[in-house]
Amino acid sequence: MAKDGKPRRGKWLVVFLILVVVVVAVVWYGKTDHEDAPQYQTATVTRGDLTQAVTASGTLNPVINVQVGSQVSGNIQKLYADWNSLVKSNQVVAQLDPAVFQATVHQAEGDLANAKASLELAVVNARRSAELLTNHLVAPSEDDKAQADLHQAQAQVAIKEAALEKAKVDLAHCTIYAPVDGIVISRNVDVGQTVAASMNAPTLFVIANDLSKMQIDSNVSEADVGTVEEGQTTTFTVDAYPNRTFTGKVSQIRNAPITVQNVVTYDTVIAVRNDDQKLKPGMTATVSIITAKRTGVLKVPNLALRFKPLEPPTNQNFIARLFAKFSAGKPAGSTNGLTATSTTNKPGETASTQLTGNEPPEELMRKVREMRDRGEEPPPEIRAKLRELFQSGALQRGGGGAPGGAGAGAQRPRAAQPAFRTVYVPSTNTTSHADETVKPEPVRIKAGISDGAATEVTDGLKEGDLVITSVKYAQSQAPAAPQSGSSPFGGGGRRGF
Repeated sequence: MAKDGKPRRGKWLVVFLILVVVVVAVVWYGKTDHEDAPQYQTATVTRGDLTQAVTASGTLNPVINVQVGSQVSGNIQKLYADWNSLVKSNQVVAQLDPAVFQATVHQAEGDLANAKASLELAVVNARRSAELLTNHLVAPSEDDKAQADLHQAQAQVAIKEAALEKAKVDLAHCTIYAPVDGIVISRNVDVGQTVAASMNAPTLFVIANDLSKMQIDSNVSEADVGTVEEGQTTTFTVDAYPNRTFTGKVSQIRNAPITVQNVVTYDTVIAVRNDDQKLKPGMTATVSIITAKRTGVLKVPNLALRFKPLEPPTNQNFIARLFAKFSAGKPAGSTNGLTATSTTNKPGETASTQLTGNEPPEELMRKVREMRDRGEEPPPEIRAKLRELFQSGALQRGGGGAPGGAGAGAQRPRAAQPAFRTVYVPSTNTTSHADETVKPEPVRIKAGISDGAATEVTDGLKEGDLVITSVKYAQSQAPAAPQSGSSPFGGGGRRGF
């Protein structure tokens, strides 16, 4: 130790500085501790209209689409119709070169004349043979032969007459007529082109009967076809007119399934009026089939149905929280386990976007059922994955029904199947998001139809009530980030309900 006491004073100076740092940290912690409380985002229960719809895509087609072909082979001599030509029934639209068929008719007429001459000779011989037999001048066998020759001559005349008729029919087929009134939407031949009619008649024209009445052949998935009925109103759009909405009605649900990559759909025919001729055959339509509609009902955002509070971290001693505040700038998932990134709900985020298909079979089925309870539908690849699991035996068909909604009760529309759900409301029912005394309380409600953004509430809440839609934790309070390979539904400031 030095005589002047400088080392001793330096030691006490270090201790003093450490105490000052500790006091400053305690004061700073006390002033900012209120920030650790979770901040709840709420929405108000309101009244409004809800429309539940099934979406599908399809192709616009004429109600009657006639293919005009040729029954005979030959060269196209003349064309009397072109693209977009308006034609009437029995109007001439094309003419094949008739020269070969005209010659065939003349040959058939000559063969018929020859057969008639042979018949006249056979008649004379038969009459003469009958007279000679009466006078016993010829044997009966000669008379029998004469009668047989007569019958053969008569048969030959009939054969030649039929051949002549066929030749005339073939000649008439050289002239192509329109079978119906309509408009030519396709012309597949040109003048001078040779058409060959063999097993299949070549198509010369395609005529649409009436473009003012069209239909959409839409593909509705097996998960939604149980809610679709004939007569339901539909709306649809086409890319040619993105700012215009057209209407139609379901006219037929065909029972023949269409399977593409293990996804089963059914052709649902939608009748459409096209009085202004804006819609054209072949256009792709995005269809919304209205399966249920409610007016002036209570509704809550679907975010409230998916919200579920998380338990706060248990390690909340002073030292841990103090270190958490100092390390708040570190990224989520750091190895010290004391920090995590704060999370909030993203608008429009749904659980369906987080399904990967790699979940365990039972967990995947459970999440799909939860989605359908919320009025959502899993993407086609998830339904295909479920179907494969059922076919392989990894999942058993029980009371929950088959994938795609083909279980018991699937014949009833979803609008007629209210489900009990749980939402969370602030304990003080206040709009204050920063009130640390606010705690979420569960409320059981009866849910009705959903339009994808909001769900009908038939019991359990009243107009003006607040429901919690999301929660934002401070960084020191946020749950730890999920580890690699965990379920996409875990972790974060909230999780899907």
